[in-house]
Amino acid sequence: MKAIVYSQHGLPITDEQALYETELPMPVPGPHDLRVKIQAIAVNPVDMKVRQSAAVDEPCILGWDAVGVVDAVGEAVTLFKPGDEVYYAGDITRPGAYAEYGLVDEFIAGHKPASLSVADAAALPLTSLTAWELLFDRLNAAKDEQAALLIIGAAGGVGTMLTQLARKLTNLTVIGTASRPETAEWVKSFGAHHVIDHSRPLREGLQEAGIESVRYVASLTHTEQHFADIVDVLAPQGRFGVIDDPAILDVMPLKKKAISLHWELMFTRSMFATPDRIRQHEILDHVSHLIDAGTLKTTVGEHYGAINAANLRRAHAMLESGRAKGKIVLSGF
Repeated sequence: MKAIVYSQHGLPITDEQALYETELPMPVPGPHDLRVKIQAIAVNPVDMKVRQSAAVDEPCILGWDAVGVVDAVGEAVTLFKPGDEVYYAGDITRPGAYAEYGLVDEFIAGHKPASLSVADAAALPLTSLTAWELLFDRLNAAKDEQAALLIIGAAGGVGTMLTQLARKLTNLTVIGTASRPETAEWVKSFGAHHVIDHSRPLREGLQEAGIESVRYVASLTHTEQHFADIVDVLAPQGRFGVIDDPAILDVMPLKKKAISLHWELMFTRSMFATPDRIRQHEILDHVSHLIDAGTLKTTVGEHYGAINAANLRRAHAMLESGRAKGKIVLSGF
């Protein structure tokens, strides 16, 4: 099968060997695996981070957002059958989706939203799972609670989905941060009650919106840079969720307010084959129903064309620039 891979980590994305096309053997499903003929993918910051930092001994397939048709199933599969349309974010310990075929555990795949094209659906799995788990499984936000949620970095893929989930499925007041006019408008279009500029002190922006403190903070990017401000604006006994990778995070300032810290990593359930990993199947199916009902919408920012090495290098370059909004998707080989 055709695959786009990297063999040497840390190469600049302008180097053609940073991501290149090759032929690899067709994968063989394990007992609970679906083999999927991949039709569309999305790129994520995790793809870029792995390419930049993870040394490999053989060509490695990146990409953990995919949509396609089930081609074959393992002997123990019960949730899907050949011919089903699926979408999934996969398992970071296994080969990814920059290929014509991929394997995924049935317990972490969902049925593709019927109302979306494959490209529009490809934008959803990783960010939907991350946002849902962060909001409901980690922060444990109550759906009928009258409180405020501050989303730092709300214009990205996770932020866009988190904004929608919080606005549509809870009574929280949703405040997103963005620093450019176009990203601020993007965040508003997905339902944020307020958008504040994270290049200024967070308290200033919140006060201008008439909000003194927040019960929840979801920090999606540059947590170290905003940490002091986050502690300042969180209410006593507030909850602080993080998904990025701060080099150092001194949690002692959280003690005075008894602020709880919650890490979210979408890959934890698949990486450790946790007994509750079927929850990801359930979340993806629920999101699919919400999409088809018109409650949620896709978070595609840009479509970069066919799945090939040149377009993937271009997508990685955009992620590296830090100027992407929503998700970058590609479809077809």
